[in-house]
Amino acid sequence: MSILQCGHFRLSLERPLIMGIVNLTPDSFSSDGLVGDLERAVDHARHQLEAGADILDIGAESSRPGAIPTLEDEELRRLLPLLERIADWGVPISVDTYKPAVMRAALAAGATMINDISGLRHPEALAAVRGSDCAVCIMHMQGEPGTMQQAPEYADVVAEVGMYLDQQLACCLAAGVGANRIVLDPGFGFGKTLAHNLALFRALTAMAAGGYPLLVGVSRKTMLGAITGRPVEQRQAASVAAAMLAAQKGAKILRVHDVAATRDALAVLAVVE
Repeated sequence: MSILQCGHFRLSLERPLIMGIVNLTPDSFSSDGLVGDLERAVDHARHQLEAGADILDIGAESSRPGAIPTLEDEELRRLLPLLERIADWGVPISVDTYKPAVMRAALAAGATMINDISGLRHPEALAAVRGSDCAVCIMHMQGEPGTMQQAPEYADVVAEVGMYLDQQLACCLAAGVGANRIVLDPGFGFGKTLAHNLALFRALTAMAAGGYPLLVGVSRKTMLGAITGRPVEQRQAASVAAAMLAAQKGAKILRVHDVAATRDALAVLAVVE
């Protein structure tokens, strides 16, 4: 699939797209949360675009391991002011949420993509997105953020994640969500050990062969800290390296903190491949 329908945007997938992260949380694992400071959040979103982001991904509820759920009203209080400020910038805007009410409010406020860590499992989630022309990202997560990293276990992580994504994909298609609106995400770090993450990473080429665009988000994550021994604030090089490997394996959307460095690395990759 070479085109992703993302609201009124038609995004070419001939090259990997960069999704710049905008965190509106007080407890972001990467310490870049911007909750309560609208002007800084607007500036950060603008900086991500100037650095080369193709899509902005806004999250107003932390999904880090051990995170406590955020009330719906609080999530909306954090999210909507920023959406109102940037909705007319003429860029695709993704909102990271699993709550149907937040999905509906975000789409009404100008979001063009819903990035759901729960893979649209909520009974009302499909109804919230199917009547729009937004893109949807279906992610795999074992358990819930609060407990997902306590003891994740799989008989075959690649097979089980693949089966789950296929199942949720079929539900989306049956509900009337167009195939050209759907993105899949294996969910690195969401209920997975380092060994699980590495097995999934090695399987990306096969997963990409299924025809649906893959989103890969490993930027600054614990798996990179485990590999390098670096704290979160020193994982830029590892994050860019992982993003390039994901791109080589067929990932079409790279969700990253470090947009400019990722853009430059993709430019080099495009020339030398």
